Amino acid sequence: MNHAPRPNGYRDAWAGDLRAGDARRTVRVSGWVHRRRDHGGLIFIDLRDRSGIVQLVFHPETSGPAFTAAERLRSEHVISAHGEVVRREAGNENPNIPTGEIEISVSEMQTLAEADTPPFPVDEEVPVDETLRLRHRAVDLRRESMRDALVLRHRVVKTMRDVLADRDFLEIETPVLTRSTPEGARDFLVPARLQPGAWYALPQSPQLFKQLLMMSGFERYYQIARCFRDEDLRADRQPEFTQLDLEFAFVEEHDVQDFVEGLIRHVFKEVADVELAATFPRMTYAEAMRRFGSDKPDLRIALELVDVANALKGVEFKVFAEPANDPAGRVAALRVPAAATLSRKEIDGLTEYVAKYGARGLAWIKVEDRAKGREGVSSPVAKFLDDAALEAVLAATGAQTGDIVFVGAGKWKAVTDFMGALRLKVGKDRGLVEAGWKPLWVTDFPMFEYDDE
Repeated sequence: MNHAPRPNGYRDAWAGDLRAGDARRTVRVSGWVHRRRDHGGLIFIDLRDRSGIVQLVFHPETSGPAFTAAERLRSEHVISAHGEVVRREAGNENPNIPTGEIEISVSEMQTLAEADTPPFPVDEEVPVDETLRLRHRAVDLRRESMRDALVLRHRVVKTMRDVLADRDFLEIETPVLTRSTPEGARDFLVPARLQPGAWYALPQSPQLFKQLLMMSGFERYYQIARCFRDEDLRADRQPEFTQLDLEFAFVEEHDVQDFVEGLIRHVFKEVADVELAATFPRMTYAEAMRRFGSDKPDLRIALELVDVANALKGVEFKVFAEPANDPAGRVAALRVPAAATLSRKEIDGLTEYVAKYGARGLAWIKVEDRAKGREGVSSPVAKFLDDAALEAVLAATGAQTGDIVFVGAGKWKAVTDFMGALRLKVGKDRGLVEAGWKPLWVTDFPMFEYDDE
């Protein structure tokens, strides 16, 4: 954490900040007993606070009453310890923690609170039932992974605030209790006690308020805003969430994109020491859906969907021909390199998987020898395709010996959805996801979606 707390009765140093340079310094630390070990007359306590862990050592000769008290300590007891920072003996260092070169030789110790046996381990990362975690949330938040997540969130928000302040943005809070306004989801409603039958609505976003601020001449506004939407839970939807909300005047679309892109790049560098691309790619919604079957495509997977309707319009196989000739249909192919070794069982598993996304079936072509044309492929649908159609599909996808080509056909949206899901599935299953980050802009989303009903 790289800063010392103000001295008080129970702490004048953060446990996780102590280093070899602090040797011979007398400190007082406070926190929770992470682990206790009794080694032939010496008692070792791993003390944990929000900054990390430091080892305490109790000597029977020098720790006095503190040694006796340490014998009674158990996991998650809360203590305050006073002592000298000393270097560990050679060979006893712990390279796995930042404080591993030193320990505190305790002279005084006070037990501030005792604890029952925790409902699940805090000193190691093990799977824990979600219901149990939520029932004991105060204990759950002591685990390292949870602590790190909250610290990361703090650092991200602080970095954003620093950048926005430097760019002349004002942080302005907008009302949380307001009137219902038409947005994309349902409002959460709060009864008004002083006006029976009347209700407040919780905001889905500060949209109207920030537009009022622009009209009022504040020009550059931001807020770390709480938003509330009464809708069903999904992986990317929560009823309550936090967003960086901002608005600025006298700019065009590319100005907003350039600024947000720079903000994201700065946050990644400052918080995670990750260098993002100097320029994020930009593509329209239509292009993203056509090439990747998703409005938020994972560009770390190099696979792309290829439209092959033109190659299949004249075939007698109606499963392909009808959607190929239907303006509302789609026939899309996905080439997976070096995947002709997939077994029939594995292909059937993929067929079952895409059925969840609306697929009625999944055609496939294994390319065993590209040079041999029809004789070099293995496929249950090849017999329904003439040589020209088969060659056109293979050429359009860039298929090579050892590849497999999946083909989906049907209504445009259904094919796009299930082929996009297939792309992600096979990309992850076959280790085709590149390491790192590949952010992009997706623009020009449609104003409306077509409803068959």
